[in-house]
Amino acid sequence: MIDYKYQNFYEAIEANAKNSPKKTALFIDERKVTYLKLKQNIDTFARFLEFSGIKSGDRVAMIVGNSEEFIVSLFGITKIGAIAIPLNTFLKKEEFKYILNDCSAKMLICSATFASETKDLHTCTSVEKIVWTDKYEHLDEHNYSFTEIDISQETYEKLAKQPSLDDLACIVYTSGTTGKPKGAMLSYRNFFSNAFAGSESFQITEKDRFIVFLPMFHSFTLSIMVLLPMVTSSSIVIVKSVFPFANVLKQTLLKQVTIFLGVPTLYTALLKAKIPWYFMWFNKVRIFISGSAPLSEQSLIDFSAKFKHAKLLEGYGLSECSPAVSVNRLDKQKPLSVGLPLPGYAIKIVNDEMMEVKTGEVGEIMIKGDCVMQGYLNRPDATDETIINGWLLSGDLGKKDDDGFLYLVDRKKDLIISKGINIYPREIEEIIHKYEGIDAVAVIGIKDATNDEDVLAFIQPTEGTVLQEMDIRKYLKEHLANFKLPKHIYFVEELPKNATGKVLKRILKDKVKEGLFKNK
Repeated sequence: MIDYKYQNFYEAIEANAKNSPKKTALFIDERKVTYLKLKQNIDTFARFLEFSGIKSGDRVAMIVGNSEEFIVSLFGITKIGAIAIPLNTFLKKEEFKYILNDCSAKMLICSATFASETKDLHTCTSVEKIVWTDKYEHLDEHNYSFTEIDISQETYEKLAKQPSLDDLACIVYTSGTTGKPKGAMLSYRNFFSNAFAGSESFQITEKDRFIVFLPMFHSFTLSIMVLLPMVTSSSIVIVKSVFPFANVLKQTLLKQVTIFLGVPTLYTALLKAKIPWYFMWFNKVRIFISGSAPLSEQSLIDFSAKFKHAKLLEGYGLSECSPAVSVNRLDKQKPLSVGLPLPGYAIKIVNDEMMEVKTGEVGEIMIKGDCVMQGYLNRPDATDETIINGWLLSGDLGKKDDDGFLYLVDRKKDLIISKGINIYPREIEEIIHKYEGIDAVAVIGIKDATNDEDVLAFIQPTEGTVLQEMDIRKYLKEHLANFKLPKHIYFVEELPKNATGKVLKRILKDKVKEGLFKNK
């Protein structure tokens, strides 16, 4: 069982401000924010929210980039018992409109950077007021400025209603790879189970420093790189964007970062980049964490050889599980595995009849533990299909070994069935990725006239590389059974990806169906 020190997010900030008031909570470029100052800013914002009519249980959406304002907003919203809804900043107006109406958001906190897509949302959604976190010229009764909130207001510490462990904290919307995005309802217990289990698994101390350059709205970043350091009284180095990546490396070095979270595409780029000798010599990183999509075996081998003084630990998770489920440990790691379940969680592999399969056999991954969401907002049927007797059906195919390590095989919906035989795209992708000159690859299945599925491979060559299909086919014949060989191979300049670098296979399938990729 996990020992929860806090009932809600604010209690963690309150404890840090009391026990370590002068400790730096946030590093932002040349600026430092202590835990005491951060608490005061959160108190002021929470006071503003209540003056603005926000009450316990109200939904407040956030379209905010990586910043102090994101953290102040998140903790201020939840302090008063309201529910925070951090949204993907890469969405467009119609997508924002759908989500805001779906969750009945009463207020929107927004960065002016996204004004072209968000400025009129109060006219077509349930949103009554928009609070802009930076300079916005068109302020009126519906548009307020975050920076002009009256900081002379008395420090506000009393809570009208103290949120408890099982109260709803956030609604995190899934990426919507099939149909409209669904809102996963996550409680404080859900998030804290991730944070405390992650702290134990990574042996986090108050001396650790986490660098955040991936979007804070993403559940993995939010849970592991924002909330985890807050509950361990660690420090966060905020970088607004992954671009330019040289700045990420600079901040990692100058701020003596110890915990680094990335995605496979970033680690692949890091392997190919010419990194200054002084970074390799003086950086303090002890753990590189990889999430979002599986790493290739070759990437793991090469990374270990290049960064000899740090561990690259691959993990697995999904938004519905707050999101981390499993991770390799500092003292227990297996190549190609996404590790052991986090402390307090259980994983089993089941067949279509929900019966657990034998060790080593492939089936759907099910998860049980305090990480499992409360359900999907406004979707009781979808909730009942996903959570069965406390076990969450992940939609991912995997297998476990004798030691309990989990191996991802593929997304269940990505499974290709050709002539009655199961084909796992990831297996083919692993083989193709080992071929020299390939930056990224995606394999999908498309039904033919007989309702069977053809295997299609999309290859993104490294910059300046020219690949020959004939050579790749010859290579694949040496490594794959004939029934797994792609019927068509397409070369693309760039594969479509989401904010965390995961390839969007749905878009590839749509383009094939639209005839944008011609059969040869």
